[in-house]
Parts: sequence; structure tokens; C-alpha cells
Amino acid sequence: MTILRIGTRRSDLAMWQAVFVRDALMRAHPDLNIELVGITTEGDRTLDVPLASKGGKGLFLKELEQALLEHRIDLAVHSMKDVTVTEPEGLHIPVICERENPCDALVSSRYADLQDLPVGAVVGTCSLRRQAVLRHRFPELEVENLRGNVNRRLARLDAGDFDAIILATAGLVRLQMQERIRQIIAPEVMLPAVGQGAVGIQCRLDDDETSRLLSPLDHPATHLRVRAERAVNAELGGGCHVPIGAYAEIQGEQLSLCGLVGRPDGSEVLFAAAEGQLADPEAIGRALAEDLLSQGAQTILQSVADG
Repeated sequence: MTILRIGTRRSDLAMWQAVFVRDALMRAHPDLNIELVGITTEGDRTLDVPLASKGGKGLFLKELEQALLEHRIDLAVHSMKDVTVTEPEGLHIPVICERENPCDALVSSRYADLQDLPVGAVVGTCSLRRQAVLRHRFPELEVENLRGNVNRRLARLDAGDFDAIILATAGLVRLQMQERIRQIIAPEVMLPAVGQGAVGIQCRLDDDETSRLLSPLDHPATHLRVRAERAVNAELGGGCHVPIGAYAEIQGEQLSLCGLVGRPDGSEVLFAAAEGQLADPEAIGRALAEDLLSQGAQTILQSVADG
């Protein structure tokens, strides 16, 4: 029997996502023979500097996508928040699985709420979006860069390097670390990253059989929401590690979308909202991005790109 090879990063969270996809495929197609192929990416090797300073875009994808193009794997499993706005020629993401909670989470040994953090408290995060929001809404806090996988970040918190850190709720839930969450931060306080909490599956555009096998794993509502959020990023010309947030929700046949662009120092954060029919989520995303651009978003993004 032909083996279906799933490419994945080697981190605990990435492996969880790959196993999740493998198990879902096995339920849909019990006769499948599936192999997990661990691949180390540039983002995994570069842990000592901020992601944005390394270019940000595609640091967790390039090696996986190359393996797909070279037919060393048949599909790759990604966190959608890490996926660049444009894909390499010959690849596509036909399936986005049902989303876990997309919000950010406060993790702290001493404090249960962002509002409880005292003046000068040190908060760790590598996300420019989180840094922008924290410094804008809570200027009394000290925000410092924090890279590494979930366990490494938690170890630094537990060692006393930080008073609190911000992580994705979805990652903690998937790693069965819900008890570490002190506060799930509402979107109204900290807008999630584009695609946060959603797992996407990438394969070759001409591989109809793999696309057919994957199709039962797609979650239409999640796919629509992520399409709208990614359209914001695409229209703004942003990458994965830029100070952009977008969060879509569905009510009936309507999709509502909120977005932000901010300076990492918190001095300026722009907000916008849009809504429209489910049939064209990209149009809603473009409309929201145009609102942000009219407020001056391009100047902020260019200043970040220029370092």
C-alpha cells in the first residue's frame, strides 16, 4: 500500500498537530498507511533573535514546502498563523481544520489578570502584535522578547525571568496545559493573530488524490473566517511576524471582521472593522485593510520592515 507522508516541524505542538491530522485521516480512511516525517525549519534553529529581525516570513515553512515540492512528503501541517500570504507555485492549502480558541492567554505564577500586573512588571512575548497592544494598552509594563517552544518559554517564566508571558490559548489547550492559563485575553483587549488557533494542511496542487483524502477534514466555517483574516494580511502586504491582528466571526450569513496594525513600541495602534456576506470573505478582508491603509497603516508597516 502507498504510504501517505505527513511533514511536520519537530516541536511538541507541531507534532501534536501532525498526529491530530493523522488520526483524523485514519478515521476517514481506515485503510490508509501514514508516516510522520519530522523536519527542522529555520525558525526552529534561530532561537536567539526576534523573528522579525530574521525576515519573519516563512521561517517555519520553507523547508516543509521544499520537501513537498521535491516529493519527499505528500502533505505538510501548519499553524495558519505561520503561513505566508502567498504560497510557492505548485502548492495550495485545500483544508483548514476546525479552529481551537484563537485568543491569547496570560500565563503567570503570581497574577491572574493583565490588569493585576504592577508597574514595571516584565512580560515576555516574541510577537510584534502582542508587543504593540501591550505597550499601547498597558504602558506601565516592561515588555521583553521571548523566543522558543512552549516548554522553553514556560521554563523561563518559572525561573523568574518574567512576571508573566503571553502564549496562544490553542497551543496550551492542545498540549494539555490548560492549568497554566490564568486569563484568556478577550479579542477586545488583544486581537488575535491572523489564523491563530487554526491548523492548515498543504499539498501539491496537482496531487488530486491527496486533496481528495484530505477533504473530509476541512471545517467550512473556520476556512471562511481564516480566508477573511488572511485577506487583510494580503492586502496590507504583511508577513506572519508583523504587528497585524485580525479576527473574524460568523453570525448567520454574515461575517464580521476586526483588525489592527500597530507600532511595536505601542505609540500608535490603528483599528478597523468590516462585515459582509459569507460568500466573499476576501472582499470583507480587503475592505478592512483599505480602512487601515487610509488611517496610515502602510507607514507603520514600512517602518517595521525597515527595522
